Amino acid sequence: MSDTSRRLKVVIIGGGQAGLAVGYFLLRAKIEFIILDEQNNPGGAWLHAWESLQLFSPASYSSLPGWLFPQTKDKYPSREEVISYLTEYEKRYAHPVQRPVKVKDISDHGEYLSVTTDQGEFHADAVVSCTGTWKHPNVPDYPGISDFKGIQLHSANYTNANPFVEKRVLIVGGGNSGAQILAEVSKVAHETTWITEKEPIFLPDEVDGRVLFDVATKRYNAAKEGKTSEIIPNLGDVVMIDSVKEARSRGVLKTVRPFSQLIAHGAIWTDGSEKNLDAIIWCTGFQPSLDHLKSLDVVEKNGRVEVSGTRSTKQPRLWLVGYGEWTGFGSATLIGCQRYARSTATEIEKFVNNEMSE
Repeated sequence: MSDTSRRLKVVIIGGGQAGLAVGYFLLRAKIEFIILDEQNNPGGAWLHAWESLQLFSPASYSSLPGWLFPQTKDKYPSREEVISYLTEYEKRYAHPVQRPVKVKDISDHGEYLSVTTDQGEFHADAVVSCTGTWKHPNVPDYPGISDFKGIQLHSANYTNANPFVEKRVLIVGGGNSGAQILAEVSKVAHETTWITEKEPIFLPDEVDGRVLFDVATKRYNAAKEGKTSEIIPNLGDVVMIDSVKEARSRGVLKTVRPFSQLIAHGAIWTDGSEKNLDAIIWCTGFQPSLDHLKSLDVVEKNGRVEVSGTRSTKQPRLWLVGYGEWTGFGSATLIGCQRYARSTATEIEKFVNNEMSE
């Protein structure tokens, strides 16, 4: 590869929505950069989402900077429409993406960071990590989890309901993924049981991503002004998209509290009751995908990197965008990542320009 050991101003790791948004603002600032993406095709984490997944914001509230999401067939864009939009967005602005490239490690050489990949090394004045979370699904360590003989998979690996026809299915997790997968699987399964830590909060039917983004914006502005954030709906609460409303009409949006342990063919609760099961779908979230940063000694015990805004407090050449609330309110959403992409690019522009003048 001709780019081996190439020196650049910025290397962006990850070619999904956050990486493309940062790239857009770096292009506007005329700062040289490259995006290294592990996927074979554009689309980021959306490539790995289940087939029927829909956003819970309309197209007009699902755009990256510079180009509005085209109008969609239904009110809320589908997974395939998001992948198509990200593909065309990358082409529209001619983002310099190389794929597939697997980033193995990053090391600090004082004047630059060295990004080691399966395609050689890249030396950069600044690195922006935009790898998201989809590669690190979180599954709770329940007693007996390895004894269960049925199907077990995380929502990260859920494609559609076909494997669960006429099966007794346990769905664990109270967020939007749990509700949406329950809505789909309950149409074909013999029985579904929805496990949540507490009763889920179903947002009013008229509340969708637009309202949540507006509320996140208020929190963002309050944080910038040093004010205490307002009490707002939890972004983990269930948004009532059409499939979830339909499930409600069938009476399946009912939850029970967690079981105490798994056994070969089912689960046991603390009161001694048992339920026979054929399958478990874990809708229990993700952890940041940050293995490539371990050599920099910036990843804390909680699996995150301490940041000021989006910039690492321990490594001044490193920024992180799009991982969720700890890197910015709503930053893991299409429209929400752009304000943090803009601020990141602005900081990097000042950083690299100061280095050049020294």
